[in-house]
Amino acid sequence: MKLQDLIAELEYTCLQGELDREITSLVYDSRKAEKGSVFVCIRGAVRDAHEFAPEVAQKGASVLVVEHPVEVPSDVTVLQVSDTRLALAVLSAAYFGHPAKELLTIGITGTKGKTTATYMVRSILEASGFQTGLIGTIEAVIGSETIPSANTTPESYLVQEYFRKMVDAGCKCVVMEVSSQGLMLHRVSGFTFDYGIFTNLEPDHIGPNEHKDLEDYIHCKSLLFRQCKHGIFNADDRHLEQILQGHTCEVETYGFSEGADIRADHVQLTDKGGKLGVSYDMSGLLNMRVDIDIPGKFTVYNSMTAIAICRHFGVSQERIQSSLSQIRVKGRVEILPISRKFTLMIDYAHNAMSLESLLSTLKEYHPKRLVCLFGCGGNRSRDRRFEMGEVSSRLADLTIVTSDNPRNEKPEDIMADIVTGVKKADGEYITIINRAEAIRYAIEQAQEGDVIVLAGKGHEDYQEICGKKYPMDERELVAEVVRDGNFLS
Repeated sequence: MKLQDLIAELEYTCLQGELDREITSLVYDSRKAEKGSVFVCIRGAVRDAHEFAPEVAQKGASVLVVEHPVEVPSDVTVLQVSDTRLALAVLSAAYFGHPAKELLTIGITGTKGKTTATYMVRSILEASGFQTGLIGTIEAVIGSETIPSANTTPESYLVQEYFRKMVDAGCKCVVMEVSSQGLMLHRVSGFTFDYGIFTNLEPDHIGPNEHKDLEDYIHCKSLLFRQCKHGIFNADDRHLEQILQGHTCEVETYGFSEGADIRADHVQLTDKGGKLGVSYDMSGLLNMRVDIDIPGKFTVYNSMTAIAICRHFGVSQERIQSSLSQIRVKGRVEILPISRKFTLMIDYAHNAMSLESLLSTLKEYHPKRLVCLFGCGGNRSRDRRFEMGEVSSRLADLTIVTSDNPRNEKPEDIMADIVTGVKKADGEYITIINRAEAIRYAIEQAQEGDVIVLAGKGHEDYQEICGKKYPMDERELVAEVVRDGNFLS
């Protein structure tokens, strides 16, 4: 590839070297530098890649993209830019042949609901004949290939590489989760989304190496709507006005608000014998009855998000309803239908905010008992343990304190912190250090009408102990108890 083609849309100053040269690869990891590479020097949280400039030049890299001058041999081309992360996004788009121009791109941002909404959108579009790729917290889906995710929104190079693979696999659309970090770090720069969606916003990801304050968090979320053609927004969110500041897109809204373009009302909670769900009427730009076997008001918002998007693809109401009735998202209010007498579910809720939202929702179904099983991760803030313990004790009838990912801490110490929080409220509790045994206890002691939540692990299929990951899928643990058959079926 010609360097001049790669940098055609990049704003830069050439500090030294020639522009008329062939390049072999685009890299941002010094270990991958080779003869003919373009190496982009990224400032990371731990190391600044500018330090590796002499090393990558010695390996044969012929072009360096930098934010400040570096000392390398005179035959190495050095291009200075204002932001190398933005440069990486622009270069990656060009390197992979601008694949976003061959896809209908859908980006969903918000504090909660992104994962579920992306799977809902993909399910509806796929059922309607639109082959659709997905990029999110759990995985990237490219045709028949699935790739486990390390970040909600991967680095810009990977985003563009996935887009190219999707195009080559025959995809017409892609739906992806867009995190505030992804926007802040330019991981989705270098192209324009066809559709940008805002689900909701609550204080989160504020602290060291994340966002300095709530205003910064809101600002970063709002950036999506300066690089999309059509924006779809939750009309009920109190931060909507701030999210809309500086937007350049067409605006459409959904929610319960009277002025929303798509409105929900007549919400009913449903219980189909071990399967909790919700149904509601939708009116405005689309008029239909919606019925979903996923509990809670947040399911109304998630499904409205998906419907608002898919409306633009001409999907029939029948197809929308049939797709939503079958949707299951791994680890997101994932109901395991093992009994008609009680409800068992797995959810990723791993902080006080998400756990309170989940348990408050489930209490609206008036279970005989609400049972919450969870642990907390090691080498993380102890405050989370106290807070989650208090929330569970206040809202659940029984809290089963167990282990999560202890990492390099003793599980007993983590559980003791949780119990400290539990004791601040008046709920009953029990401690069982082995998570498999705790799950068995929850199921075997189930009473008719109970709702049991296995919280914290969600889609994860491992347990991390002393730096090593051991296989542990809660679905398999539940299946083992079912095979033994010693529970209220």
